[in-house]
Amino acid sequence: MGTPKGLTEINVCVALPGNRAASQAVRRPPKTDVGAGKTGPSGRAAGKPINIRAYRIIVERWPGPFGEPVIRFGPSGIPLSCKGRTLRDGIEDIHNLGLTAMEVQLVRVNLNERYAGDEDVGRTPRDIPDELVVQVGRKEDRKEVLISALDTKIEKGDVLYSLASGIARDYHELEELGTLARELDIELTLHTPYYMDLADADGLAEKSVQSVIWGGMLAEAMNAPIVITHLGMFGELDPKEALNRIGKNLRTIRDAYKKAKIRSHLGIEASGRTEVVGSLDELLSLVKNAKGVLPVLNFAHVHARGFGLFKRPEDFDDVLSKVEKASDGGHIHAHFSGVEHADGNELRYTPIKKGDLRFEPLAECLLNDDYDLTIVSSSPLLEHDAMYMKVILERVLAKRLVRPPKSEKPPEKMEKPEKPEKSVKDLKEGKAEKRR
Repeated sequence: MGTPKGLTEINVCVALPGNRAASQAVRRPPKTDVGAGKTGPSGRAAGKPINIRAYRIIVERWPGPFGEPVIRFGPSGIPLSCKGRTLRDGIEDIHNLGLTAMEVQLVRVNLNERYAGDEDVGRTPRDIPDELVVQVGRKEDRKEVLISALDTKIEKGDVLYSLASGIARDYHELEELGTLARELDIELTLHTPYYMDLADADGLAEKSVQSVIWGGMLAEAMNAPIVITHLGMFGELDPKEALNRIGKNLRTIRDAYKKAKIRSHLGIEASGRTEVVGSLDELLSLVKNAKGVLPVLNFAHVHARGFGLFKRPEDFDDVLSKVEKASDGGHIHAHFSGVEHADGNELRYTPIKKGDLRFEPLAECLLNDDYDLTIVSSSPLLEHDAMYMKVILERVLAKRLVRPPKSEKPPEKMEKPEKPEKSVKDLKEGKAEKRR
């Protein structure tokens, strides 16, 4: 990974056993243009400076001269400590905190509809100002056809359906925010609404599929690599039937992404309760039958479903290796939090320090193997626990830097030379000499 545009960087790398390195980077914030008529590095108009404070020093494993994988940390949503509540405020605040990831929350999918005006004809949803148009309704053969694609040309008589989400003003702003995040080396991802029914247990599968497709359109505008979704409940369905229905809907969403030229991957998240689809085995089975869909590892959920599964680095490694294999050996997106659980079910998220799911064994695991990982804090403390995980990883790494490699043997102790035995005659002569 090269240096993000607009950042000046100084790397100090120390080799670790197994060709690993610790990189200490001093990053300087990009300059913003303030002259009349000028724009900043992402086309931002003058008068909108980036709220970046001073320099920051980061110690993390990321591609340096040895090509190590990236380990990113960030919160699920806008940081709690952020004074502003816009997505731009959140991105800037995350950078100032020294974090490198943020999961954007698509909480609501309510739609506003209107007929296309003369000024809209010939434009695309991407070009419409002050609206996030996620669907175009068009009459074809006396039937309304719904089109969800950013580059669809709007025609006279079309109905435009816009998302009332509050994430951004329009697609142009989303593109600017995506550019800003890349300049600050922050990975943006998007999470769809938390209630999903892809098994159609409650008759809401069609609405759920549409929500995930619309989330993909927003993610494409931000250049987000993955859209994360839950799967829904079994309800009264037989588990096999529920999984078959979900698999079919996942393939529908995947194909819709391809047709709309959405480059973001679809990721399905592990669930924390037995009545909700999403055990680790169910995830791996679903992604196997829907090529291109990725598993999203929620450590707290898997820990709860496994009756407190994660205790040692080896426990984490066993699960991570399975998920990595299902992801074609690529990047893994994961969530981490403390968790209260009972009888194989999650009860609630907790701060990391209060649960029995500890981060230290995971840190050991990550430094033992070359995992490429983004860890999103879904803890009630959000960015505070994201920073806590980063600090723990740095501490474990620092201990390894000062610890001698296991292959080196400690220096052998030098044996003291044996003193020659003295005879009784020598002892008497020595005492006589002292008296003189």
